[in-house]
Amino acid sequence: MRCMDSLFHAVNIGGALIDGNLFLAPLAGYSDAAFRSLCADYGSCLSYSEMLSAEGFIRNNSKTALLLERGEGERFFGVQIFSGSPYSAAKAAKTICALLPRPTLIDLNCGCPVPKVVKTGAGSALLRSARLVYDMIKAMKDASDLPVTVKIRSGWDASSINYRETADAACQAGAALVCLHARTRSQLYTGQADWRHIADLKKNCPVPVFGSGDIFTAQDAAAMLTQTGCDGVMFARGAIGNPFIFRETRELLETGGVSPHSAEERIALGMRHLRLSIRVKGEPLACREMRKHFTAYTKGLPGSARFRAAIVRASTEDDYTRITEEYLTAPQIFPSPQRLHESK
Repeated sequence: MRCMDSLFHAVNIGGALIDGNLFLAPLAGYSDAAFRSLCADYGSCLSYSEMLSAEGFIRNNSKTALLLERGEGERFFGVQIFSGSPYSAAKAAKTICALLPRPTLIDLNCGCPVPKVVKTGAGSALLRSARLVYDMIKAMKDASDLPVTVKIRSGWDASSINYRETADAACQAGAALVCLHARTRSQLYTGQADWRHIADLKKNCPVPVFGSGDIFTAQDAAAMLTQTGCDGVMFARGAIGNPFIFRETRELLETGGVSPHSAEERIALGMRHLRLSIRVKGEPLACREMRKHFTAYTKGLPGSARFRAAIVRASTEDDYTRITEEYLTAPQIFPSPQRLHESK
């Protein structure tokens, strides 16, 4: 067990010195440039892109290129790819290495449980072959001079817990960091993450180990760091609609307390998110995609069901402005001021 004041620290990943150990995980459909920019402002020390198809990237798919937009103020940035082919992974790594500005690192996804990814031999399918994990990482290392990291799960199912074997193969091939989402592929996102696997891997892995799974509050992050001894945490679902979690976690680790944020701040951050997204994607697409984000920003707030019913029809920035202003000023919907922590 470590002292709280030693839990936030810099981390060296294959020669890249990152000034903190609170990372944003790759989140399909969420961790675009606008969202990563907000997370960086609120304390994410490094954020990963959405998961990119190596094959799509090689073919110069325009949608894939959009996912590589750099967030404003984003100092450290990782690109995550998925592939079942060492050749494709290497070719994508070589191309990513030449991007300007250069990413901080490249990550190989060995954990995505989604069927359409798994059936291609990528994501969690790689957990079935440590040799293929080795070949994938080795090919990426040979093709690029950027640090290569890997995100894995505990195993395919409860009868094949093999995170040690998978991590060992990755490290032998040159992986500079292993992040373990302590669930099996068969669990998807259900059940409880087994943090004991993270603690065990940390004791048996020669490179930094980050933990992921069931981190929804600053207290969760502190508990994972304390209980497992891992080198850092990757926030995934816990950061959706809640970039505040990075600031709150660092504050908790450094001072022992957390300053609450108001619901007004959460709504204001959602509007800032919308405007950033409009600048990157244009108003029509940004407004469609922000509906799901605002569902997360308002989760648990008074009157949020009525708010969501209105926001799913928003198609312009003016629509969002009108709806949020009505939400914040109508006392029968939102008794302001209301502190988030008091409303739960």
